[in-house]
Amino acid sequence: MAALILAGWLLRRRRIIFPQAVCGLLLLIFLAIVFGSTVFTRNPGNSRSYELELFWSWKKVIFEQSQPLLKENLLNMVLLFPMGLLLPFLFWRKLSWRRGFLLGAAVSAVIEVCQLLLKRGLFEWDDMIHNGLGCMAGCMIGGVLFKILRRMEH
Repeated sequence: MAALILAGWLLRRRRIIFPQAVCGLLLLIFLAIVFGSTVFTRNPGNSRSYELELFWSWKKVIFEQSQPLLKENLLNMVLLFPMGLLLPFLFWRKLSWRRGFLLGAAVSAVIEVCQLLLKRGLFEWDDMIHNGLGCMAGCMIGGVLFKILRRMEH
């Protein structure tokens, strides 16, 4: 409810335009679903789990041919792709691939820390990188779509 009130207030003050308000609300709903599925609907474990070795999952994929980890890595890349698609429309400008990666990695870092603190999953750097890459890819494609739509307006 607070998000709707804020969006309405920003619209009335002409700080944002309607498509930005819609994208902001969609992003908020999307992130609520992501946090729900990655943190809050999981049963807590008995201890905090973490893997601090960078690219440990890819080592298992390459050297042990772990298909489940390959699938998990790819799904983690897809997880924040929709967020990346929305970002150019939310900010109403094309964003750099770096910014898309950093925003995705930052959201993923919050997820990972929540999982660690609440004992609801494995804290790992690989997930942050994979989520960041997915958000970056979405942001790059969203940027192209944003430019196309802006050209069509003129």
